[in-house]
Amino acid sequence: MARVWFITGASRGLGRAFTEAALAAGDRVVGAARNVAPLEELAAEHGGRLIPVALDVADRAAVHQAVDGAVASLGRIDVVVNNAGGLLLGMIEEASEEAIRAHFDVNALGAVWVCQAVVPHLRRQGAGRILNVTSMGSGGGFAWVGFYGAGKAALDSITEALAMEVEPFGIKVTNLQMGGYDTGLFTTGTTQAEPLPAYDPLRKQLTEMWGDDAGPDPRTAAPAIMELVDLPDPPRRLIVGGASYDMVLQMEGARLDEYRAWEHLSRKAAG
Repeated sequence: MARVWFITGASRGLGRAFTEAALAAGDRVVGAARNVAPLEELAAEHGGRLIPVALDVADRAAVHQAVDGAVASLGRIDVVVNNAGGLLLGMIEEASEEAIRAHFDVNALGAVWVCQAVVPHLRRQGAGRILNVTSMGSGGGFAWVGFYGAGKAALDSITEALAMEVEPFGIKVTNLQMGGYDTGLFTTGTTQAEPLPAYDPLRKQLTEMWGDDAGPDPRTAAPAIMELVDLPDPPRRLIVGGASYDMVLQMEGARLDEYRAWEHLSRKAAG
């Protein structure tokens, strides 16, 4: 039986790739995005199996309305992908309060609103999958993209808690720790903080370190996701991307080494 997907950020990047893969598998997709114009041609190609929905995930009431409307129209939701997000590029000192709050409203709270809206429906069904897109770097902060990492780290923690809470209802939740795909995040998805000259040397160093490689096509990640949603007992977290897998293991190893190096100081405190 064809599944029903609810995908946020469906108009570009990973969301678009997952939407296309689900449609290719014969499933139906509710594709949510702030701007659904890029989905119109795809929707026409698939004879009504793609339903574009204009949605700002930061608007909790609108999220509930969109989810309830999808269930009312299609009867159920089987797979939820929380992919909507953006990048706040700036050092911690540089970012404005308005930009920081707007960033967390989308990258962390937006996924929470979707989860709160879909869980009652999935619980009544006794089944469902929720995939929350975080990042391979959500385990720690990094200069210039600290707020992006913080939002993903918050969603990472929320995802693990949610998985424990809803598994008894037959709902499986997975944290997708995505690698660096060519999603347009550093162009159309970026909010740039006002740069302070004091950080120019570090900015230059990071720009040179990252280089110009935008990463692989997001569509290369789709086969792993399609296999994941078919698993009867999926993992609670999945690193998506071979190079990303190696880098995460390296980062986790470095963190473990630091813990061990300072074990003597940790053990001087009670607790």
